[in-house]
Amino acid sequence: MRKFLMLAAAGLLPFAAMATNPPPADPSVGDGGVSSLYRWNAPIPEQPGTPLKQAPAPASQVLANASAAQRMLYSSTDGLGSNKPIVVSGIVYLPKGQPPAGGWPILAWAHGTVGAADVCAPSWTGPSAERGAYINAWLKQGYAVVASDYQGLGTTGPHPYLLYRPEGYSILDNVRAALRAYPKQLSNRVILSGQSQGSGAALGAAFVAPDYAPDVNVLGTIATGLVVHVADPGKAPQVPLPPYADPDYVDAAFAMVYMLGTGKSIYPQLNVDDYMSAAGRPLLKAARTGCFRDAMRVAKADDLSAAKMYRKSVAKIEAHLEEAQAFPNAHFKTPVFTATGLADAMAGTAQQYNFLSAMCTAGSTVEWHYYPGQTHHSTVNLSLQDSEPFARRLLAGETIESNCASLHPPGPLQKVADHRKIAD
Repeated sequence: MRKFLMLAAAGLLPFAAMATNPPPADPSVGDGGVSSLYRWNAPIPEQPGTPLKQAPAPASQVLANASAAQRMLYSSTDGLGSNKPIVVSGIVYLPKGQPPAGGWPILAWAHGTVGAADVCAPSWTGPSAERGAYINAWLKQGYAVVASDYQGLGTTGPHPYLLYRPEGYSILDNVRAALRAYPKQLSNRVILSGQSQGSGAALGAAFVAPDYAPDVNVLGTIATGLVVHVADPGKAPQVPLPPYADPDYVDAAFAMVYMLGTGKSIYPQLNVDDYMSAAGRPLLKAARTGCFRDAMRVAKADDLSAAKMYRKSVAKIEAHLEEAQAFPNAHFKTPVFTATGLADAMAGTAQQYNFLSAMCTAGSTVEWHYYPGQTHHSTVNLSLQDSEPFARRLLAGETIESNCASLHPPGPLQKVADHRKIAD
């Protein structure tokens, strides 16, 4: 999988000058299955971060420490090169109680892999138990949590899976929209946080913010289970990547989401069906109509590997997608907290070290943490013991001391400490 990893009622608010219309729904890229809230049938405002619609999430999705959970449709910018206005969905969780003077600080949460279809958008499905616990922890600490679904999830068009720029734009514009929708309740003090796919999305937001959204006051970033790479690490020490450790069917499920989401984003004329073997067609159907768990179930039931699901080579497509995914450099202007589970078989630990090394060599302020025996998923909530103090220091305006001088390779993949894998 590493190759694919690396690689109130609805109401309108005032908005700026009108621009283009959204693309029509396309079931071949997973569009459909969500409510009318997620569809915008008018010209899109040119000003990114304009709130378009809001509606309360179902009561069953309102987390224990939230006073409200409000789904939101807002304008953003196509991060695939056209710079055209697009529509993106997300959700805003408000803490309980009265906001402090100046408003609640914002934790902009970037989710991990959920799939490529609209029905997988976290604002539509609600968070998993583990990620709900993570969001609850920040709400309890007095943060409003703003969580984008990212471009193409929930809304029409393909989802540019693992591409940091469209994901970063979506996150920053969700923050802008939330600040405009709740001007007296939210404070423009923003901490980005993301897991797995979301690690690259959160880091992408931090990377593009100085130029794309200088009005968003990004204080720093929390990234766990890093799924990122840099085009040229320069003189940064790097370690070889060992063979992928998770089962082939997991690799196949990720590959399918990658091809359907990122492949169609980069190559709009790509006919994914034309590349699928007979064995791979059920997996393609599952990815178009369901979510990552559904794709993984089908791949496991059919004993499918990424190689088996194709009838002709996708090597050139994969190479281009991997190139498009890479950060041009690893210099971040605001501090970065990272958490790596040393039993992370899904993302691998060597690739995470390599990006940490590149960040440190590039002069970024990095506070890195290794967690012995912890998996790709269990590390997220465990790391709160360190990431919450990191966030408090950022809010207090304290200087974050980089611990890059002590960075070292993680060594061989460790055994899982608690003998179980925690699902996202």
